[in-house]
Amino acid sequence: MEKPKKNTYPDAMCAVDYAFQRIGGKHKGRVIYQLRDGIKRYGELRRAVTGITPKMLTQVLRELEDDGLVVRTVYLEVPPRVEYHLTETGMELLPFIRLLADWGRGQMEKNNIALSA
Repeated sequence: MEKPKKNTYPDAMCAVDYAFQRIGGKHKGRVIYQLRDGIKRYGELRRAVTGITPKMLTQVLRELEDDGLVVRTVYLEVPPRVEYHLTETGMELLPFIRLLADWGRGQMEKNNIALSA
């Protein structure tokens, strides 16, 4: 069951403010996009989301979990295993993130900026 924190974003002035406070920032959209195909372990996310420190990735994952967009599952084994996957609410964001990716790709092409693999 998804349970976002109550009154987490009291400064949201409109729906756009609220949405960007939940998914804005440099890394949240990229983490959500990396989880589009299902469950990923922390190490897989760390390799897939380039340019992010382990500390920042942990913070982003915690915020996404607090907002009910990601589920963190800890397996009590040695060594411990932690997996992440999108909630139903998180999956609702994927079409919009894909649209942003398409827009960004078009802008990069228009400005002759090379796409990374």
